[in-house]
Amino acid sequence: MRQAPQFWEKRGVIAKLLWPFSLIFAWLSSFRRYLYELNILKSAALTVPVIIVGNLRVGGTGKTPTVLALAKALHAKRFKAGIISRGYKGRHQRIQEVSSASSPKDLGDEPCYMAQQLDHLNIPIFVHSDRTKTAKALLEAYPQVNVIISDDGLQHYALKRWPAREGGRDIELVVRDTRSEGNGYLLPAGPLRESANRARDYTLSIGSFNTEDLNTGFDQDIKAPYISDAPNFSVTIKVKSAYQLNHPSNTMTLSELEQKDLQLIAAAGLGHPQKFFDLLSTHGLTFESLPLPDHYDFLVNPFESKVADIILITEKDAVKCSQLDEYKNDARIWVLPIEIELPKDLVDMMIEVIQRPQPM
Repeated sequence: MRQAPQFWEKRGVIAKLLWPFSLIFAWLSSFRRYLYELNILKSAALTVPVIIVGNLRVGGTGKTPTVLALAKALHAKRFKAGIISRGYKGRHQRIQEVSSASSPKDLGDEPCYMAQQLDHLNIPIFVHSDRTKTAKALLEAYPQVNVIISDDGLQHYALKRWPAREGGRDIELVVRDTRSEGNGYLLPAGPLRESANRARDYTLSIGSFNTEDLNTGFDQDIKAPYISDAPNFSVTIKVKSAYQLNHPSNTMTLSELEQKDLQLIAAAGLGHPQKFFDLLSTHGLTFESLPLPDHYDFLVNPFESKVADIILITEKDAVKCSQLDEYKNDARIWVLPIEIELPKDLVDMMIEVIQRPQPM
């Protein structure tokens, strides 16, 4: 599916017709989870705490920026973090370590993006679909790592965890965006992998935007618990200056870009590209929207026939474009970095949890 269908956002005719299939999906998901609980399907725990950054909704809600922010926050607190990821759409067949020079075609765009962002911090990133084996391989290669961050994996029950809400030292963090849970139905009638009532340790709601040339403050208040007495934290997205793909030293703020009389195209290969376009619209930019499928490989150039002075893309897409000459030679392409900073109270709570004694 190229983009999330609109009927996922409301309980209309199509959603209601598909609702019986959601019941089947729910039963199959529950049955699978019970097989792990009964130890019919095997699971294994890690020797270090694990923080799972996941979502209930299909598609991008902001997991990758959250993983990056969490890795940086833990590094600043002197923890030795490691990251595991599925490496979605990568061609790898075995467990592999990701470096800043790795190919997104081989290991997936999101792990390669994270490796580039964290290269200066020496935070190891390993990829494979089996997260338990991946984490164990990472710990064997880097025995100094004392906390694992899992990019996605809430539904990966083979990775056993003792969650913080039950007294353990593992953390399940659910990331939501402005779409929340849509119509509230499970797949295929709605966007949810699991019920919105799923227990979690913390909820992180990523919503509004700001830019460095307007207001760099973050909304870091703890709001009322979203569900199951789990604290809900709210953060805004910080937008930095855009830079030219083929000359990264050339930068421009969104305010400067808005003041220029230029023909703009905004392109995004995200699970929810509209949030990228909304971000630009919020700051007064007029542009042509070019939504691309999530994890678009860019082997077919979507800009070739486009007329524009500047084409704005995300850093996730830039990871792939920067490896292909036809994009590196296109002076129109500019990259817009975004990031989040986790609330201090959330970081402090997480550190208290992962410092709990190892379970016997």
